[in-house]
Amino acid sequence: MKKESRTIIFDNELNIEAYIFKGVMQKFPNHFHKHYVIGFIERGERKLSCLNKEYIVGSGDITIFNPYNVHTCEQINELPLDYRCLNISEEIMEKIITNITETKVNINFSSTVITNLYLSSLIKELHSLITEKSKEFRKEEVFILIIEYLIKYYSISVENNYPIKQSKNIKKVCEFLEKNFDKNISLDILTSLTDFSKYHLLRSFTKETGITPYGYLETIRIEKTKNFLERKISPAETAFLTGFSDQSHFSNFFKKFIGLTPKQYQNIFINKNKPLEEIHE
Repeated sequence: MKKESRTIIFDNELNIEAYIFKGVMQKFPNHFHKHYVIGFIERGERKLSCLNKEYIVGSGDITIFNPYNVHTCEQINELPLDYRCLNISEEIMEKIITNITETKVNINFSSTVITNLYLSSLIKELHSLITEKSKEFRKEEVFILIIEYLIKYYSISVENNYPIKQSKNIKKVCEFLEKNFDKNISLDILTSLTDFSKYHLLRSFTKETGITPYGYLETIRIEKTKNFLERKISPAETAFLTGFSDQSHFSNFFKKFIGLTPKQYQNIFINKNKPLEEIHE
C-alpha cells in the first residue's frame, strides 16, 4: 500500500503556506480556519460540507474557504486524495486586496467550489514556483493574478469574516472560549454567560456558527498551538500552554486536524530556509 505524503512549505517572500497532500485517506472533522484557504484537487473525490451546503468535489475542482467558514470532508469509495492548497493569513490577504483595489475593503470569496481552467493553472503554477523555491518575481506576479481574478469574479464585500452576524449571547460565548482556551471549561460555565439552558445553548450556538461549542474550542486550540509551534515553543510546553492534560493527547488531537504531528509541523518553520523535506506517514 502506497504511503501518504504530506509536504508543507512556508514561503518567506509571499508569507504564505503551501500544502501538498498525496494519497490522503484521512477524514477531516468539522472545523474552521482563521486564514483563507485556496485549494486544488489533483486526484480523488471527496464529500465536502461547508456552511451547511454539501458538495462532491473531484479532480480539477478548486476549493475556497474564508476565515471562519466551518467545513468538513471525507473520502468517497476509499479513493485517496491528492490535494494542494495555499494558506493565506487575513493580514496578507488584506494587504494584497488593498494593493489591487487601491482601497481598504474587507472581502470574502463567494464560491466554495469552482471549476475554472485558467484559475487552476495559475494555482498549480504558483504551487510549483513555491515548491521550487523560485526567486523570480513571476511568483509574486502569479499570486496577484490569482487574487485579482477571485476578486473580479468570485467576491463579496463584508463587514467582517464571521459567516453570519452573531447574537449577543453567542458572541459572548465565542469571546469567552477564545480568551480561556487553556482552561477547563464546562457547559455550566458557558450557560452562566447567557440566559440559555444547556440544550438551547448547544442548539443556538451550532445554528449560528455552524459548529458546536466544543468544536469551536477545538479549532481555537489548534490555531493557538500552530502559533506556538511556529514560534519554536516545544510541543511539550505548547501542550501545557493550550490546556492539554498530556503531550500524547495533544499529539493525537493535533494530527487529527492537521495531518502531521506537532514536531513535524514545527520542523517546517525550524528548517524553512533549508532544502525541501517531505514528511511521509
